[in-house]
Amino acid sequence: MAPGGKHDLIVDGERIRTARLLLRPWILDDAEAALAIYGADDVSRWLAPAVERVPDIATMRAHLGSWMTECASVDSCQGRWAVELQETGEVVGGVTLLPLPPYELDLQVGWQIVPKAWGNGFATEAGHAVAHYAFEAGLDEIFAVVRPKNVKGAATARRVGMEWVGVTDKYYDLTLEVYRLRRGDLDVPTPNVENQDESS
Repeated sequence: MAPGGKHDLIVDGERIRTARLLLRPWILDDAEAALAIYGADDVSRWLAPAVERVPDIATMRAHLGSWMTECASVDSCQGRWAVELQETGEVVGGVTLLPLPPYELDLQVGWQIVPKAWGNGFATEAGHAVAHYAFEAGLDEIFAVVRPKNVKGAATARRVGMEWVGVTDKYYDLTLEVYRLRRGDLDVPTPNVENQDESS
């Protein structure tokens, strides 16, 4: 079973624990760690226009405050989590489960890992944990959307267990590759994909 598989997963309110990670709500004190993620060009280039590159701590704190307010009002299975290493308490990324615009009918899982922590499988582990969380909350399917040149993001989607279903321009007014994971396909073995975590 992949790291963060069902047997490694513990959900405690808004916190999700995997073999190595704690997914927890963002707090304002995370601003410096979050800026290292969302202020990094290698991450933000794949997120715009949904999230533009964050230029400074003050802007990052404003984003975190907005995210905290947003998460207080969404359905229980949706949200934004900081990705923290259980062993050290270091915040190394973020993961989301949020509606896709413009119709907000499909839920998208997204992951962002600080560049210095790429290659450790943290995005896969976090995405896999959120998939379990979503399906245990009653969802039947979730999606990821990836820019066509975001090879690492696409590889992470496949490692989470998602399948490529096509290309669309209905989300964010961009041409995006769409990956889908259905409840019955979670934890079904997939061919090995090179371990390259990046943002989606």
